[in-house]
Amino acid sequence: MTKTVNKNDFIFAVGRRREAIARVRLYKIHKAGLLWGDKEIKKGEIYVNKKPIPEYFSGEVSRSIYTLPFISTNTLDKYTITINVTGGGISGQIYAVVHGISRALSKLDRENFRPLLKKKGLLTRDPRARERRKVGTGGKARRKKQSPKR
Repeated sequence: MTKTVNKNDFIFAVGRRREAIARVRLYKIHKAGLLWGDKEIKKGEIYVNKKPIPEYFSGEVSRSIYTLPFISTNTLDKYTITINVTGGGISGQIYAVVHGISRALSKLDRENFRPLLKKKGLLTRDPRARERRKVGTGGKARRKKQSPKR
């Protein structure tokens, strides 16, 4: 039997990096039979675009990046999280996910989690973006056109 999810059952947060946007739902109270799309989600699982997070962001380096907010707040496998991420590449998406998870944890317990996440720099949006292409540079941002000798 599936149950409907109320707005009071989860915390919503948005994380951004470059062109990537991650919409994060952190479920405070886990109900039996929680459905996200066609998947039934258990406590402690994280889904990104309807896939388990190790399947979407594969590799040990990626795992160390997306578990950083949980390790710093000591909440690994305590909350169920679903994430929709769009835009950008894999690198931008993983940092957008980390930013969104950190914001959601900060909303959950502001007094305890916010100072820990702030100290690690996980609540700050990274403002760096791709440099735009300038006119007269031959297709790149900083490259100059080659001038002929004669």
